[in-house]
Amino acid sequence: MTTDYFLTRKQSGLSDVVESPISPASSQARSNPLTTKVTSVLSASYADSDIRDALNLLDKRGVQNSSETRRQLRLDVQKEVIESNGDIIREFGHVAEQLKRIGLTIASLNQGYEEMKRHISAAHQETAPVLEEASELMKQKEQVEAKQQLLKAFNAHFIMSDDDIARLTSTAEPVNDKFFSLLARAKKIQNDCEILLGTENQRLGLEIMEQTSKNLNGAFQKLYRWIQREFKSLNLENPQISSAIRRALRVLAERPSLFQNCLDFFAEAREHILSDAFYTALTGTSATGEEDTSVKPIELVAHDPLRYVGDMLAWTHSATVSEREALEVLFISDGDEIAKGIQAGRDSEPWNRISDENEASDFDGLKALNELVDRDVAGVARVLRQRIGQVIQSHEETIMAYKIANLLNFYRVTFSKLLGEDSVLLESLTTLEESALRQFRILMRDHVAGLQAETHAAPPDLGPPDFLQDGLKQLTAIMKTYETSFVSLNSREADFQPILAEAFDPFMNGSEAIAKDLEAPASSIFAINCLLAARNILAPFDFNGERLLEITGNIEQYSASLVDHQYSFFRNSSALQPLLQALTSLSDTKEGLESIRTLDTFQPDALTLASQTLDNFLPSALMDAMENLKDLQSSKLAREITEEAADKFCDDFEQVEEKLIAADELLEEVDNGSAPEPLRALFPRTSAEIRVLLS
Repeated sequence: MTTDYFLTRKQSGLSDVVESPISPASSQARSNPLTTKVTSVLSASYADSDIRDALNLLDKRGVQNSSETRRQLRLDVQKEVIESNGDIIREFGHVAEQLKRIGLTIASLNQGYEEMKRHISAAHQETAPVLEEASELMKQKEQVEAKQQLLKAFNAHFIMSDDDIARLTSTAEPVNDKFFSLLARAKKIQNDCEILLGTENQRLGLEIMEQTSKNLNGAFQKLYRWIQREFKSLNLENPQISSAIRRALRVLAERPSLFQNCLDFFAEAREHILSDAFYTALTGTSATGEEDTSVKPIELVAHDPLRYVGDMLAWTHSATVSEREALEVLFISDGDEIAKGIQAGRDSEPWNRISDENEASDFDGLKALNELVDRDVAGVARVLRQRIGQVIQSHEETIMAYKIANLLNFYRVTFSKLLGEDSVLLESLTTLEESALRQFRILMRDHVAGLQAETHAAPPDLGPPDFLQDGLKQLTAIMKTYETSFVSLNSREADFQPILAEAFDPFMNGSEAIAKDLEAPASSIFAINCLLAARNILAPFDFNGERLLEITGNIEQYSASLVDHQYSFFRNSSALQPLLQALTSLSDTKEGLESIRTLDTFQPDALTLASQTLDNFLPSALMDAMENLKDLQSSKLAREITEEAADKFCDDFEQVEEKLIAADELLEEVDNGSAPEPLRALFPRTSAEIRVLLS
């Protein structure tokens, strides 16, 4: 319907324009607004939302598209607008009245506000000093709270409560984890006091440090007394130090003097216990006189000196090892902690550094362990020294004295590895070993002096005399004992030379003195027999190398003299000696060879007699020569000596044979028909035959 209305208005408008008889001028004037109108109408877009809303509004009002309606539409709309404006004005009138009432209310409020402002201003003037004072008090409160917090923190860190001080210093309180934690706190407070001493006001730091030092001293004294009590209640028969005592000792190490006092007390107690135990082991009764049936007394074997000394040393070694194992956990496992504590104690006690200047600055746990164990067995060492010293002095058996000395040497080396070189026990064993060796030398010299006072002669068989055989038996026992000793391989032979000088050389010198009184070859045979017996005794032991070489050299010297004797026997018994003496002065020249026949020993009768003597000697020559050495106890050596002499005899015979052959050959060259009988015919034996018969 609205569309029809606009179409009708358009058509009527156009018809009016076309049909209206208006002049061109007026038409031109009127056409501009109309054109504009038409143009605006035609250019209107019905897709515009405003136009659509307007058209929808017309549809809702039910407006009919008629000329009357079109004429009244604007008026109706304006009328409605005017009525709406009137309604609005009336409403604004109501609003204005309300605004007036609001204005009156605001004015009333402003008046009340001004009144209140005057009151507040007056109150402010009256309360300003109070507020300023309150503000100052608030600032002071904040400062006081900050100081209070600082004081609280300071007290919590630097000040110990009375209860804590009582737990730390009172002997009635136990030594437990709480005590050690409080002790650690006190030490920390003391260290932190150095910061307070760096401030301008040092009084507070000095007072706190003084009080803390007092508390620490009291704590260490309490700990010291507690350890003393624990040591008294400790089972000293089995000194396994508990972890609590070890912890206390580690802490007490910060006071070296107190720590050393505790160790001294422990060492003294252990010394008494071990001394009593050693006495019980020796006698079977305790120090109080009570008999212990579970112990077999060592004194029961006192009749056997070596076993008696060995049992005492074995008991001492066992006790020392047990003592060391019990204390090892303290000084080895906790050694680093103790070392730190002692160093801290030295730093805190500078006045003790003067006395420690000559001592090592670092704590050696192993050395401290060895020293404490050595002090524990010091009482045993004294008893041991006395008992073994009595055994050494009361027995006059040479071999026994040396066996005891060797046994002491064995345990001395063992204890040196166990306790180190600087120990009372080791010193005692060294003294006892020297005493035993001194007793051995005295007994040996007395024995030798007794032998020298007696008159000795060589046995009929020229064998080693009885005193030498006895001496070699003693030496064998000594060497067997020495072989088992702990002696360095490098010094093994050198260390045994003094023993040989005491237990071997005097007997050999006595044998040599007897040999000098004998005639040859008995003197050499007797000397060789003695040397062979000595070599057989010394040979099985590797620490007699130099002495064996010396003996072998002496045997060779005496053997050389026997070779000369046998050689002389061969020459004299075979009638070769005169021939050799006669040929010695002749040269190998023609004149010398020709002069052989002029010599008396080479005359036919004399040469024939020498040949017969040689023939008679040769069949039993070796047997006769060996008979000369029948007393030599080494048949092998006798055979070697005889063979060497026979070789020299064969060489001499060969020289005689060569001279005789040369003389005969010279005779054949000048043969004139009246030549004498050849020398070889009178002396037919050849050197080859001699070597065969003497081989």
